[in-house]
Amino acid sequence: MRIQQGELRVAGRCIARALDLDVNSGEVLAILGPNGRGKTTLIRAMVGTLPLSRGRRIVRGAIGYVPQSTGVSFDYRVRDLVVMGRARNIGLFGSPGAEDYAAADAALDRMGQHALADRRVSTLSGGERQLVLIARALAGDCDVLMLDEPASALDLRNQRHLFDLLGMLAGDNGLAVVFSTHVPGHAFDAADRVLLLHGPNHCDTGPVPQALSEEALSALYDTPIRVLADSFGSGRVLRAAVATPEQA
Repeated sequence: MRIQQGELRVAGRCIARALDLDVNSGEVLAILGPNGRGKTTLIRAMVGTLPLSRGRRIVRGAIGYVPQSTGVSFDYRVRDLVVMGRARNIGLFGSPGAEDYAAADAALDRMGQHALADRRVSTLSGGERQLVLIARALAGDCDVLMLDEPASALDLRNQRHLFDLLGMLAGDNGLAVVFSTHVPGHAFDAADRVLLLHGPNHCDTGPVPQALSEEALSALYDTPIRVLADSFGSGRVLRAAVATPEQA
């Protein structure tokens, strides 16, 4: 996934200008920024549902996309919803077969949600629905996985499971993974690199944890922030918490 000299405008408002961004296979990129800075808009442009105003978007392989909205128009069974992620594999006039349902079941297993397979989507909580939609994206054998605030409806246990899985998908399966978040700690948990959306003329990118310094985060969110980190011999930050100085 690559954007070269990308400019993105929506309704006359500039989200990003002269943006150069690469996300390689086996890498996890986290996008951070305050409310209204354009994280969702940028994700949509990277997916291709929103065109760049200028520049080039280059994608090698299939994209799996999990939007922030989890609304589903019809009350499908969970297994049938997940198998819809196989549409590219099935073809326009095809019908899902045993292989497709096996892939759907494997994706649900991977998300720890196989017990939901025969439930109706309307009976799921917001967090359960989010995990099912991620399973749908994985069922399609994507090369690039794009997630817009995937942890927003998840409890702490499922957040931990999700970010462990994203790291495994990148490290073991070679996926390029991009996710947006409001929580800098998520980037410490799962990302190799971060993109900080300061404004249309100021987008910083760099490796974790160097790019997520107290100075950078304080400037990004316009509030004093301290980063509390634990290292276990390797020198790599394994877990981080973010707090204002009064909370630290």
